Amino acid sequence: MNEINQSPTYLWVGRILSGLVIAFLLFDAGGKLAKIEPVLKSMEELGLPTSSAATIGILLLVITVMYAIPQTATLGALLLTGYLGGAVAIHLRVGNPLWTHTLFPVYVGIFLWVGLALRNPKVKDFFWF
Repeated sequence: MNEINQSPTYLWVGRILSGLVIAFLLFDAGGKLAKIEPVLKSMEELGLPTSSAATIGILLLVITVMYAIPQTATLGALLLTGYLGGAVAIHLRVGNPLWTHTLFPVYVGIFLWVGLALRNPKVKDFFWF
């Protein structure tokens, strides 16, 4: 399927899903960059040094922006998948509840890839034969 035959409905659903993911991740990055108390407390509970909040926030901000830009969206999605995989590993390590905490990054990753596939026919064709 090429871009000319792209369904406008798929395109808009993909943009909305991607927009929700982008908004959530930017909010998360902003909390880390602003070093707000609940974020720092959560990092401590997860065994992460609070001194790494800015570094993690910048990393998340950069790769989220990459995902938001159509020309770099696929690379951004790959990098975000790695980031979210690390979040799953951290939640597993500390024994957080499976469905609400540990798998939450997986849910975000699913929305991320479905959103990208619906707005990018090349990605969609890669997943749906």
